[in-house]
Amino acid sequence: MRAPLVIAVAQPECVPYDVTANAVTHAAAIRAAGARVVVFPELSLTGYHLDAAAIGTDDARLAPVVEACAETGSIALAGAPVQGEAGRPHISTLAVDGTGVVVAYRKLWLSTTEAGRFAPGDKPAVLEVDGWRLGLAICKDTGVAQHAAATAALGMDAYVGGVLEHREDTAVQDERARRIATEHGVWVAVASFAGSSGEGFAAAAGRSGIWSAGGTVIAQAGPGPGDLVRATLT
Repeated sequence: MRAPLVIAVAQPECVPYDVTANAVTHAAAIRAAGARVVVFPELSLTGYHLDAAAIGTDDARLAPVVEACAETGSIALAGAPVQGEAGRPHISTLAVDGTGVVVAYRKLWLSTTEAGRFAPGDKPAVLEVDGWRLGLAICKDTGVAQHAAATAALGMDAYVGGVLEHREDTAVQDERARRIATEHGVWVAVASFAGSSGEGFAAAAGRSGIWSAGGTVIAQAGPGPGDLVRATLT
């Protein structure tokens, strides 16, 4: 029988474009979380700035995140732009552990504005951690029923996403999480950007949360940056 999985969703303060500063803040959140998996919002390492430079998995600025994961035994799922094979970058989820960084997922469903710079990923993805299969999503993915269904078809125990929503759309991310949880019978963990960012997001929603497979909110953060919550998946 697999052990329970402790997962945290974090919404750290973000300095626009400053990967060095944001990596340090991510590392502090990882150490504070006390969790096996720590999930961060969409483009958490750069802020939601669509012209931010792509980050490589060997980028030395990510060293504080790797070090924090090594100290705590955590896996961090952080948001970053990464370079694509065809020359166009992707909005991605980086999986970081004590040994390094890999690109775990590339966002499939892009907004019209995002599509002007980024290429979509080519397939859904599941990350296995200690026998738990975590389906990965980024923002708009969570609002597309086809995405959750395609990810569930791979076999998943939880649907894990990093998102960015306007403050007035907080209810949207809650509704999406409940729908996915109940339709697919899985835990849902959503790390939601808090504070302000580029592209018109003067006040992001925050309110990161974790929902049970029955759609019940187990833990939910407040609207401001710097908060995180955790839950134990059983």
